[in-house]
Amino acid sequence: MGNKTLVYKLKVQHSLGESFKHLSRLKGAFTELEKEFSFPIDKDMYINIVNNVQYLAYSDQLIYRFSKLQDCMGAKLFKSILLYQGENIDKPFLDILNSLEKMDIINVDEWFELRDLRNEISHDYDDNDNHAINILNTIYNLQLELKKILNNIQNIIEK
Repeated sequence: MGNKTLVYKLKVQHSLGESFKHLSRLKGAFTELEKEFSFPIDKDMYINIVNNVQYLAYSDQLIYRFSKLQDCMGAKLFKSILLYQGENIDKPFLDILNSLEKMDIINVDEWFELRDLRNEISHDYDDNDNHAINILNTIYNLQLELKKILNNIQNIIEK
């Protein structure tokens, strides 16, 4: 393994570790909320969550960790795995995603769904309970997809 390849592998491992940390903390917050609520949540459950400081902190952690995970994957992990595979990353992000799809790491359409959700989260929806409920339920449903992407990258690194 050449010096460059080793450096790129270390970058992938670092970004992968950071991503798994965010996913683990996201799952931990869901685990805590699931002690009292079952997902998908409805409006009554959501009102109970926001009226309890501890539950609200967990829901805030979900949103924060999802955003951090999605950012880390899109900004660091995807580029580092392509560099490790010897690919050029000086291209539009859509081309990067298409390369990852060819490697069976992601589905481009599903990634855009994740990205759209992350962009929605960046706006403040404190006055729109239904939108906030939808965001929490969608993050809950996307956990497995995020884990699958990370596992796909980990499998490439371990080969």
